Amino acid sequence: QVQLVESGGGLVQAGGSLRVSCAASGRTFSDYTMGWFRQAPGKEREFVAAINWSGGSTYYADSVKGRFTISRDNAKNTVYLQMNSLKPEDTAVYYCAADGAVDESGAMGYRPDEYRYWGQGTQVTVSS
Repeated sequence: QVQLVESGGGLVQAGGSLRVSCAASGRTFSDYTMGWFRQAPGKEREFVAAINWSGGSTYYADSVKGRFTISRDNAKNTVYLQMNSLKPEDTAVYYCAADGAVDESGAMGYRPDEYRYWGQGTQVTVSS
């Protein structure tokens, strides 16, 4: 069992930066593929980024590529999402997810149903 707690959300102006964090409990954090998803009002939850167990492989949605960076610190059981050049359309609740699927080629999951554990979410609001 893994419990995830996100933090670091808030209000930021367009063009600004924000880093959200996700602290995980449990001894097997370093085994898990971790992901970030987001959900805006009236929209489905969508994939943002994923990182493999070692941090050596990352994967991003096209909408955030080049602006967002996912990273992890296995010693601290924490995964981060650094968000730069934020846009109003980035406004959403950001969710951390753990134990993501990985296929035979090493490709990480990008669908919500491919992740087993979820945090409660943290609100990110980008004003124009």
